[in-house]
Amino acid sequence: MLKQTTAVTRMNLESLGSRAASSATVVVGSAAVVAVLLGLLAMSAGFRSALVETAKPDRGLILRNGSGNEMDGWIGLQELAILESDEGFDVTSGEIYATLTVPKRGAGTAVDVVCRGVTAAAFALRPELRIISGRTLTPGRNEIIVGASAARQYAGLGVGDTVQARTATLEVVGHFVADGAAAESEIWMDRAIAQSVFRRASAVSVVRVKLPADVDVEALNQRLAADPRLTTTLIPEQEFFAALSASRAALIDAFAYLIAGIMALGSVFGALATMFTAVSRRSVEIATLRALGFHPVPVVVSVLVEATVLALAGGLLGAAVVYAVLDGYTASTLNPAAGSQLAFAFRVTPESVGLGLGWSVAVGVIGGLAPALRAARLPITTVLRGT
Repeated sequence: MLKQTTAVTRMNLESLGSRAASSATVVVGSAAVVAVLLGLLAMSAGFRSALVETAKPDRGLILRNGSGNEMDGWIGLQELAILESDEGFDVTSGEIYATLTVPKRGAGTAVDVVCRGVTAAAFALRPELRIISGRTLTPGRNEIIVGASAARQYAGLGVGDTVQARTATLEVVGHFVADGAAAESEIWMDRAIAQSVFRRASAVSVVRVKLPADVDVEALNQRLAADPRLTTTLIPEQEFFAALSASRAALIDAFAYLIAGIMALGSVFGALATMFTAVSRRSVEIATLRALGFHPVPVVVSVLVEATVLALAGGLLGAAVVYAVLDGYTASTLNPAAGSQLAFAFRVTPESVGLGLGWSVAVGVIGGLAPALRAARLPITTVLRGT
């Protein structure tokens, strides 16, 4: 039976060229399903990567008790001084977290972008951050440096440009990268200037810290809670960003599966129509094989293999197009938890490609099953007498 299956399958595949137009229906339908699925999953993966995957296990955020994000954080300067003197942290960086409204490039609309007030400690905490054009900040001056992703996404942020922040005019003096981290979507300025511009002279929004190796976060939080002068909580950076990205990434994933599922259903019907037509056109050929003693199983397998090969070819085509066009493409979206835009690069991952190809195989198998069974059940005498 194996020899029969191989022979019939080879014959089916070799005849695809003569049925190119009808076969293209399955290929294109499968390609469209995989392209949509991978495109949206690449968006989700890029969003997660900009937040979760670039978070460091040895870093944490200290926020006011009850605060879930940096935007509504408020830590007084007296508390900041206590935390800075705490020997339990290797680096302590009190930072202002606010937003600047800037125009989105090519869209004609304005969006809010994170503006972070920092000191030298912020750079010590993030050694991966490096200036790629211009220079870094000079303390005490109305200057800003801009993350590479923000500079690509938003207009008016080139080196030498000026940005209006309330009553202050800020000059862009440099661009920086940070290994793809969320900081690349931000604008940085001197903390003292930020406190003046955003009227937060008596507080910072968040305290970012570098943690010692093998730190016990629970014990550290218990120690902070025991200090009556403090009203703060330490959250590991990875845990913080995982919570921050969860809802938006889950929404994108759900949308991806919904749209791809609807398209996959249409592609299955396309495969059904194509394979039924192919079986109908080759009914005499199939009946002849049966008359010569071929078992029905090789006929079923050959039709299923043909449908699967066509769908898989479409899946590979869709994956290739998405990888060529979208992988690394920079976009931005609103991060509701942060109250600002986050720029990120699409990421086509091996896992998502494997998932997309799995969907294409499923389309082929489901779309080819009914035509395959019909081919195996063709009445031999009736078909041959009709020729």
